[in-house]
Amino acid sequence: MSPSPKWVELAEHIRQQVAKGELSPGDKLPSTAQLCQIHGVSAIVVRNAMLTLKAEGLVVGVPGVGVFVAER
Repeated sequence: MSPSPKWVELAEHIRQQVAKGELSPGDKLPSTAQLCQIHGVSAIVVRNAMLTLKAEGLVVGVPGVGVFVAER
């Protein structure tokens, strides 16, 4: 079995942070550049992870402001 794509791993990491309470509703996620540096991935990896999490309703993006953990 091949390893998961990096964007899947990043999305799962953020899901786990929310589930554990490390990130709460309303918390702002690090910027794309910060996530790239922290996780050693490219911007497209972060973008794909954010698109997945937005589609799941876990996070919401505010243009020009950032991405936040959604209220549940």
